[in-house]
Amino acid sequence: MNAQLLQPSERLSPGIQPIRDAMAQDFLLSVEGLTVSFDGFKAVNDLSFYVDPNEIRVIIGPNGAGKTTVLDLICGRTRATSGSIQFKGKELTKMSENGIVLAGVGRKFQNPSIYEDLTVFENLEISFPRGRSVFGALTFRRDAEVKDRIEEVAHMIFLADKLDTRAEFLSHGQKQWLEIGMLLIQDPELLMLDEPVAGMSVAERKKTAELLNKIIVGRSVLVIEHDMKFVEDIAHRVTVLHQGKLLSEGSIEHVKSDPKVIEVYLGH
Repeated sequence: MNAQLLQPSERLSPGIQPIRDAMAQDFLLSVEGLTVSFDGFKAVNDLSFYVDPNEIRVIIGPNGAGKTTVLDLICGRTRATSGSIQFKGKELTKMSENGIVLAGVGRKFQNPSIYEDLTVFENLEISFPRGRSVFGALTFRRDAEVKDRIEEVAHMIFLADKLDTRAEFLSHGQKQWLEIGMLLIQDPELLMLDEPVAGMSVAERKKTAELLNKIIVGRSVLVIEHDMKFVEDIAHRVTVLHQGKLLSEGSIEHVKSDPKVIEVYLGH
């Protein structure tokens, strides 16, 4: 079902609720009428968009458009003033941050958050799902399943030959890949990345695009990014925000040719 056919007034109508529920099941992520106010300022204002399974969705827009706030709302770091965020039919606005992670949503922030005094192997090991509960931590063993999964993810993130290297000695791009790997080892169905190629070399940006195009089998990726060449390399669909509202949405070709997008973002 095409979500674009539903106008805001229809989304608010009680009679459309069964349709909304059906749509929520069709999409991996359904954001409906999302609004958050800070002292009367609407950082996100009546925003709606939908993410399919196995999709790379990129959110772009000028500084202050509300991009990072959207990720904060989805992962529960910020609470919505109104609206709905449904992930696989579950209403995330009513869940704790930890509950959202356990439901299958992973979030990477702009700066790498890794354990620099640990090796690559140990960083991945400490993120292994089995050891993240109190009981799991007490009974955790570095068995064949753990080793095989760590080696699999390390190969995926281009760090198979760095497993014994302390994270502090990695390049900036490799640290970014390691944090993505720490999320991947938890096997989230929605992976959210905030400016993943900021500060990377051209070669590292190309490999990151390769990585994201490889990991969407069985999951979707939601990316905030300013590097339009990188966006062109990865985006299935692009959502453009401006002043907390949806300005344009569609293929990269569509948004690049949209006069509104050129005026408020690409033209600058």
